[in-house]
Amino acid sequence: MASLILRDVRRGFTGAAWLPIAFFLLVATLVPFAVGPDARLLGRIGPGALWIAALTAALLPIERLIEPDRADGVLDQLQLHGLAEESGALAKIAAHWVTFAPLLLIAAVPASALLAMDGASLASTEMALAIGTPGLASLAIAVAAVTAGLPRAGSLAGLLLLPLTVPLLIFAVSNALLLESAVSLLLTAGAPFVAGAAIRVART
Repeated sequence: MASLILRDVRRGFTGAAWLPIAFFLLVATLVPFAVGPDARLLGRIGPGALWIAALTAALLPIERLIEPDRADGVLDQLQLHGLAEESGALAKIAAHWVTFAPLLLIAAVPASALLAMDGASLASTEMALAIGTPGLASLAIAVAAVTAGLPRAGSLAGLLLLPLTVPLLIFAVSNALLLESAVSLLLTAGAPFVAGAAIRVART
């Protein structure tokens, strides 16, 4: 399992791991042009804007999380070596979080400056992102497994992922960190089983 995590981490960092972060920063850059230069308004909507940017950025890598391994027969090889689908999905969640969340937390610092957020607002948003990104990574893997091998999987993934992130978004932006933690933990605990079941179906 550890070797699978390291493999996916290496693949993530040598691939296009920077694309979701670039998209995240691009969205944060566009918000001031859309709502105007009012610093008070930008500071008030900043946390929500960063979360919306994070959720949309999470869509970009979905098609390369599960589908390449399904198409190349890697999932079959893992099953032949006795690795349960749920364990494989958990390893992919861990690897995806490592390649996505730390870069996102770093990118949130310049993004907050673009949105005229003060230090306290940035700190609470960073905490909310740190709590919510495990759940977001888990949802991404589960949705990637469900849509693996389907035509127009990227569009379908967006239709599935974004509505499921609404509880994370609501609790994170309202600074209800305990409720956000509960939702993130629930998603992280349940996603390997959903992804494992979807991988079994995709492999047949």
